[in-house]
Amino acid sequence: MRLRLLLFLNFIIFLSPLAEAGLFKGRVTDAQGAGLAYANVYVKNSTVGTTTNEQGYYQLTLVPGTYQVVYQYVGYKARVDTVEISTEPVEHNVTLQPDVYNLNEVVVRASDKDPAYAIMQAAIARRKYHQNEVAAYSCRVYTKGLGRLLKVPNRVMGIKVDEVKPGIVYLSETVSEVNFRQPNKTHERMLSSKVSGDTKGFSFNWASRVNFNFYDNLLRIPGLSERAFISPLANNAFLFYRYKLIGTSVENGQTINKIKVTPIRANDPAFSGYVYIQDDSYRLHSTSLKLTQKSQIEYADTLRIDQVFGPVQDGIWMLFSQKLTVQFDSFGFKGNGFFTTVYSKYKVVPAYSKPVVAPPAAIANVPAPVEPEPLIIKKRKLKKLAKQKLANLDSTTTFIHPKNELMRVEPNANKRDTAYWDDIRPIPLTAEEQKDYVSKDSLQQIQESKPYRDSVDKRNNKFEVGNIFLSGYRYRNSFRHYSISVDPLLAVLNSNSILQYNTVEGTVLNLGVRYRKGEEETNKGLTIAPTLRYGFASKKLYGKLLTNYYYNPHRFAQITAEAGHFIAQYNNNDPIAPFWNTVYTLLYEQNFLKIYQKTNLLVRHNIEIQNGIYLTTSLEYADRQQLQNASDFTFKDYTNKQFTPNVPINAELTDASFSRKQALVGSVTLQLRPGQKYINRPDEKWIMGSKYPTFRINYTKGFSKILGSDVNFDRVSLNVSDELDLGLVGATSYSFQVGTFLNSKRLWLMDYKHFAGNRILYAGAFGGFQLLDYYRYSTQNSYLEGYFTHDFNGFIFNKIPLFRKLKWQEVVTLNYLHTPKAKHYLELGVGVEHIFKILRVDFFTGFQSREKVGSGLRLGFGI
Repeated sequence: MRLRLLLFLNFIIFLSPLAEAGLFKGRVTDAQGAGLAYANVYVKNSTVGTTTNEQGYYQLTLVPGTYQVVYQYVGYKARVDTVEISTEPVEHNVTLQPDVYNLNEVVVRASDKDPAYAIMQAAIARRKYHQNEVAAYSCRVYTKGLGRLLKVPNRVMGIKVDEVKPGIVYLSETVSEVNFRQPNKTHERMLSSKVSGDTKGFSFNWASRVNFNFYDNLLRIPGLSERAFISPLANNAFLFYRYKLIGTSVENGQTINKIKVTPIRANDPAFSGYVYIQDDSYRLHSTSLKLTQKSQIEYADTLRIDQVFGPVQDGIWMLFSQKLTVQFDSFGFKGNGFFTTVYSKYKVVPAYSKPVVAPPAAIANVPAPVEPEPLIIKKRKLKKLAKQKLANLDSTTTFIHPKNELMRVEPNANKRDTAYWDDIRPIPLTAEEQKDYVSKDSLQQIQESKPYRDSVDKRNNKFEVGNIFLSGYRYRNSFRHYSISVDPLLAVLNSNSILQYNTVEGTVLNLGVRYRKGEEETNKGLTIAPTLRYGFASKKLYGKLLTNYYYNPHRFAQITAEAGHFIAQYNNNDPIAPFWNTVYTLLYEQNFLKIYQKTNLLVRHNIEIQNGIYLTTSLEYADRQQLQNASDFTFKDYTNKQFTPNVPINAELTDASFSRKQALVGSVTLQLRPGQKYINRPDEKWIMGSKYPTFRINYTKGFSKILGSDVNFDRVSLNVSDELDLGLVGATSYSFQVGTFLNSKRLWLMDYKHFAGNRILYAGAFGGFQLLDYYRYSTQNSYLEGYFTHDFNGFIFNKIPLFRKLKWQEVVTLNYLHTPKAKHYLELGVGVEHIFKILRVDFFTGFQSREKVGSGLRLGFGI
């Protein structure tokens, strides 16, 4: 009874301020009566505010009282009105007048440098100060994301598009709490989430990811470009930007400089538009900047960033609102979208004892002030300073920063009702958005019904002869959450191909069926995949059963079991796709595929023990038997070629053939990813990378005499891999592995350490060696292999007009291998990627102990 009373009292206390609050709403228009979209509206001397919607309407919930409300819009005179708020709704409409930027007192001669350069020089000199002036802060963030399609093609790359229609395709709102602590710790907690047409789902909005800080030297645009873009306030900005002072205006007693920024070279990774700089502190007042395709953004025509800053305490200004607008026209799809964020309820911990006020900037040809900034803190001291500042706060003020967690979505975030959103939403919905919510939420109830799902499944399950060749066939029962799929006849990109040919089996029918039980919205589920295989030349029938149970998405936990009588490649990573082996065997009389017969039982388990620590264990028992060629058919018989036996050639073995053997092999792999960042969602965990390399330690053991096992070996290896962002000059990825056999008493070629070779034109995703034979240098001794790739992301090609227009990007590759027989084997490759947005072409040259051993062209994917 006492507990119920306490809960009731807490409920009353929670509701009381809401009951007393009044709704303050209205519209912001220009002189012609048109609504000003995303104008800033906030209560003076507070962090309570909002922005207008696309039609200029705004709303705020305020406790009754008298307020001074600031109306602000980039390019217009700010307006401050005094309003009385009661418990009844108050409507207040305002009209903003265009700002007049005065240049009368500044006389610029043709020989003079524009006064904007002096202002920007002073702003850049104080960039680090403004970047680090807050030791920590927390705030409430409202985010609205909306995507529209204005035009939809009938087909994309031959695939029919019939389920996507013009109109709003994504609409979502979220309310989050963001905490920041120097030097770069940010954590976001999504408190509420609303997704149009998906009342059970969680939004993909991530306010922290789209918070662009122009005090940083470089800015990245996730999803639209691999390149970094240079801020107009960057240390080296004068190498990339032209500046022009449009004029000055006065807002609340402060002089604001409007400066036009233009890239010096049209194709530089730089913004164009306007920055508004305060005259006393040389901090950002607001921005209106954009990127176009000339700046090498992908999948979009224009990206625009509009920001408005405001005072929070002690001369500190923080971001009040931001709008990110995208217009795109790609692959026949045309549309636009935006992410609008409103920041409020700031709690700020200043880093400095008092704000720095700089003297006025120089104008005309008088040099700008370049006095040192004694209060600028070096990065290595920021973390310590932030901890000291936070330690001095009272216990009621918290700045939550769970280790390595970037974002957490609360489990009940999608349970909020309409009344909650009507009360907390700072930007009124437009008529279009209201209609989308109503229609899609109503449609969702229909779509979840059995009759509707059955009707959709009936249409999608319709068999089409054309699909069976490349994509296969899938039967789906979405109401009961299961599907049955059949492999395609010809699978170009993977090994699941029904129709195959090789010299061991001749023409092969490899019928794979996959049954999956589980909701598609989650990764949890059971997969059962039986496969039957018959070779017409060998006259042998094979079969196997693969099962996979993915039971904990937050820990990536899954159990895999396989049993059967089947064929296997000597390298169990299957380096040769059956489709490409079929092509080269029938057209070029080259049989790269080497296989043996295996009757096996395999069990594997994967799990994340702790964040960034993964454990994979496996145990396999196999009865292995060698196979011989049974067919020599080819479309063209070359006089200088002949099929090789189904026994790989290996430099460490005079003869790689073997008699029937049994093997019991176990493997343990421990993967460590220190500092792994992640997003914690109710349904799954998203990995977001780390600033440290990934380490993998493997131990593989061949057990002797257990269950008749003939093998006896021990192999250990250490792998280190990482991806490095090098800013304007691109990104580097590398992977190095060193390993050895502690014991190699009894083992056969399939137990050796194999390397990812390639002898065909198709390179896939360009992983591994591109000229190396598949098995020649497989080893039972110590080895070292390394892969290095650098993507310049257009750093060089952007200076060549033709390549710049085509948006091609350059890439270089270095692959290295050392074994007792391979000695020093090296591959050097140069290539071009982003051809037609998806293709990549590389030319490789191979060297062995400084002697050239070959060269070749490789085609693959480079997105």
